This record gives sequence, C-alpha cells and structure tokens, in this order.
Amino acid sequence: MKKIFILATFILLAFATQAAKGYAEASFEKKEHDFGYINETAGPVKCEFKFTNTGNKPLLIIDAVPSCGCTRPEYPKRPIAPGDTGIIKVEYQPLGRTGAFKKDIRVNTNGKEKKVILYIIGVTIPGKK
Repeated sequence: MKKIFILATFILLAFATQAAKGYAEASFEKKEHDFGYINETAGPVKCEFKFTNTGNKPLLIIDAVPSCGCTRPEYPKRPIAPGDTGIIKVEYQPLGRTGAFKKDIRVNTNGKEKKVILYIIGVTIPGKK
C-alpha cells in the first residue's frame, strides 16, 4: 500500500511540474472564411486568419498544409510570443473549379492544441468564355 501511495505521489508531482512549465496556445478569431460567390476568371481570392498566443510559452506554427493545390497558405516562421498575434494568409485559385467548395488548411503547432483546422468556403461561378 505504501508503494502505491509513493508511486501516486510521484506521478502527481510529475504532472504538476509539467503543468507549471506552461504551454503555447493559438486562439483564432475565426476558423472559417466564406468567400461567398466568386467569379472563376477573376483571379485568386485571399483571406486572413488572425490568431493570438493565449498561452505562456512561445507558439510555433510548424506548418500549414492545404487540402489541395488550389489553396496556398502562408504562415509566420518566427515564434509568436505570449500575448502576441500572428496571421495565416490563404489564397484560393478558382480557375477551373466551378461550384461550391470547402477547403481545409491543417495548421500544426507546438501549442496545447497541436492541430487546428481552418476552412475556406464559397461558390465559384463560371466565367465568360
């Protein structure tokens, strides 16, 4: 019984020490952007996803991976200090892609939430030929 108590105490201390070290956390203002109706031939459309590091350790955006080649994200390469903000810029190329769309960008971080998924949605209407 005494061994179990000592082991439990050791485990609790290990978790408490880890918790005291802190963490980074990306808190996004929004996780979805609706482009509405866009013209296929009008060229690429762009949006931004703003976030704040609400943790107490520097936040690293490891990468941002789009679900297809029609979507191109740009993300900060430098660490985001606690309390600071960052922006992930996303460009969508509608040419040749008519109809409704929903694309995702998987953002991998060192934060409390390791993977955040952002979405862009809209409807591409055919351009004049």
